[in-house]
Amino acid sequence: MTGTVKQQRQQRRGAGSPLRRVQIGNALSAFGSGFTMPYMFVYVDQVRGLGSLAAGMVFTVFALAALVVLPFTGRGIDRYGPRPVLLTGAALAATGAFAFGHATGTPALLVSSFLFGAGVTTCQPALATMIVRCSTAATRSHAFALQFTLVNLGMGIGALVGGQIVNVADPASLTRLFTIEAATFLGLALVTGTARMPRANLTVVQEKHDGPTGLRALLADKAMLRLSILAGLIFFTCYGQFESGVAAFATDTVGTAPSTLGFAIGANAVTIVVLQMFMVRITARRRRTTAMAAAGLVWLAAWGMALVAGLIRTETMAATVAIVSIYALFGVGESLLAPTMGPMVADLAPARLLGTYNAGYALVKQIAIAVGPAVGVLLVGSGTWPLYLAAMAGCTLLIVALAVRLRPHLTPEQDNAAPAVVRTTAPVRELQTAA
Repeated sequence: MTGTVKQQRQQRRGAGSPLRRVQIGNALSAFGSGFTMPYMFVYVDQVRGLGSLAAGMVFTVFALAALVVLPFTGRGIDRYGPRPVLLTGAALAATGAFAFGHATGTPALLVSSFLFGAGVTTCQPALATMIVRCSTAATRSHAFALQFTLVNLGMGIGALVGGQIVNVADPASLTRLFTIEAATFLGLALVTGTARMPRANLTVVQEKHDGPTGLRALLADKAMLRLSILAGLIFFTCYGQFESGVAAFATDTVGTAPSTLGFAIGANAVTIVVLQMFMVRITARRRRTTAMAAAGLVWLAAWGMALVAGLIRTETMAATVAIVSIYALFGVGESLLAPTMGPMVADLAPARLLGTYNAGYALVKQIAIAVGPAVGVLLVGSGTWPLYLAAMAGCTLLIVALAVRLRPHLTPEQDNAAPAVVRTTAPVRELQTAA
């Protein structure tokens, strides 16, 4: 009887202690990223005196590292499990961060940046796979939403604390910053990398090892392919513009003060923290494709506010309110997506390819976030801000359309449309999924 009660509690809450340790690890890695990411450009350009070109090369290498390691990361997770891959990623990130803080020349900074980027991007799909392994179909949306909330809190707190340490006139302060970040990744390895993952209860169908693998499996899965295209557009339009195109538009076009921009970014974080668990309850009763389409509509309103800010930029107070509203609306859309995107990837993935699917999803995210800032800053910097806003508004409308068109390619369970009593009678496709 006791065992039955314990199993029922695990079904409702997930895997308990392992899941908590995974979430703590998520918060630690996010704290480390927020701790140094805002200051990497300043570190290379001003502290080391290597110029903006070298700083741009550092960010390019950091992004390219994801393209190199993520295909191997997915295979490693599927073959060896998420824990060894997470430990490897944490070691790479810690080494890269420590070396970055002590590097003084461009070659050393580029090598350090590659190790740093490779480690960070290796950890992401490993952590996502751990969340899937430690949660149930009933608790997965809540687990991914909590992850998103903790990531935002961690990055915000990290940026705040890091800002108190940074002193451009004192290179040792930046070295100290990156050394502390290296320690946070060692903490990630200690807390989460040693967590015992629950044993997956696979059906006979799930345990089969036939069928395509790697990139061929993703390309053969039409639903996952469509979701990847939609996810790429989402990351390009929102996350790829968040700290680049929109920030450039606010400061260069509207004339927003940097301090006000910081307040706007804070409003985004507060919106997510306040709304996230509320959004979990709302999305739990609705289709995931509906939540994605709704996020697109909210972001369309955000770009509408950007247009208002551009038109009334001579009215300082009104334009400032409009800029802050943009970031707050972005937060509303992000809160809608957090409980939907990660769980949908998990429900689409065959159990034997869960790592590959998570790595593929992470790869799409990295590419979109790398391309987004280049496009946004180019359009805003050239003075064609109306074209920039029109392009982004068009992208959000396309997000709505692609979300609706994805619906026929999903089963009711994958789209969160099936009644709870029906979930036990899933078809063969559902028996093959990681959920």
